[in-house]
Amino acid sequence: MINKILLAASSTGKAEEMLQMLLKIESFQAASITILNVMPQSRNPEQAGEQQTEAEQLLEKAKASLPAAKVTTLLRQGDAKTVVCEVADEIEADLIIMGSRGLKRLQSILQNSVSQYVFQLSSRSMLLVKDDIFITRINRIMVAFNSDNPSDKSLSLALELMRDIPGGELLLAHTGKKAGKTEPEADPVLSEAIAAAKRLNLKYRCFSQGGDPSRELCQLAESAQANLLILDSPERRPSIAQSLPDLDRLLGASVSDYVRVNAACPVLLARS
Repeated sequence: MINKILLAASSTGKAEEMLQMLLKIESFQAASITILNVMPQSRNPEQAGEQQTEAEQLLEKAKASLPAAKVTTLLRQGDAKTVVCEVADEIEADLIIMGSRGLKRLQSILQNSVSQYVFQLSSRSMLLVKDDIFITRINRIMVAFNSDNPSDKSLSLALELMRDIPGGELLLAHTGKKAGKTEPEADPVLSEAIAAAKRLNLKYRCFSQGGDPSRELCQLAESAQANLLILDSPERRPSIAQSLPDLDRLLGASVSDYVRVNAACPVLLARS
């Protein structure tokens, strides 16, 4: 259940637009929302005043766009990357929603990507919305399955949303080397998800595609016209290494890192 949402306000408005779509779903309408804007530190008083005015205007614009009663705004000063993580922990957010430039691999390091940093260090579920995608009403949700990792959190979130989407369609996608060996309906990796969809009388489609799991998943999401892609993105590093770079993710080797950059729809990275 998603009860607390942290929205990182963006100048493009894509994250806000995505949240508007989520708020059309009943299970999201009771959530409390904190809209955060982070000002860079400035030693110039005049410049700082202008920045604060712009930041406050951005917060008010974002708040006015959301048809929800439980909305608060928060203005902080500092490094956006660390402040987003800190505030998410302070409010115990169930979901962080952020815009993303969709930078690839080393670009995200060299250009100091906020979303990449938060994705790497936060243990909370994140919904990333790229600046160059078209946001549509959510009625087709794809859940990613991999035989090497469980997708319990992703499936649970998808089922929660699908119950409140009349006429919606649940898309169950198994990709990777062990996929594609049987008909999708007979794929053992999808069996529990199929059973859950049937119990809830949900409309669903199954996909089982071998090959590179990252690329195949992005292709399936695009061809099925998914409005939202959900995949588990477990925290793999010990707590002692939380402040250290995760080179595997930074270099784009993980499925979740590739998908967040290349998917043609918003991506929800689910974490327990």
